[in-house]
Amino acid sequence: MASRKEAITRRASRVRRQLKKVANGRPRLSVHRSSKNIYAQVIDDVAGRTLAAASTLDASLRGDLKTGADRAAAEAVGKLVAERAVKAGVSEVVFDRGSFIFHGRVKALADGAREGGLTF
Repeated sequence: MASRKEAITRRASRVRRQLKKVANGRPRLSVHRSSKNIYAQVIDDVAGRTLAAASTLDASLRGDLKTGADRAAAEAVGKLVAERAVKAGVSEVVFDRGSFIFHGRVKALADGAREGGLTF
């Protein structure tokens, strides 16, 4: 039986492998969530660089948020990363949920990114 860490890595790899098939050169909006914070990056896999990033640790969000670990914080991070991505010239992405279920904070971040102007 695989350990928890191996299972998480395998699940994230499976999601990423499927995204590469449908990406068609679009950047990927990658999400990571911890127990206290949530992070998002828009990554250009062809060039191998990050185009935009945001998290609940950003100074522009910290004062406005009650906590970094709720749906409201995730939605704010989604809007902020979308705003920064649009400023960088990105409007279409593929959503990379990693090893996380598309539910709760991950879904709230996706909804916030859509409201901010990203399409996926």
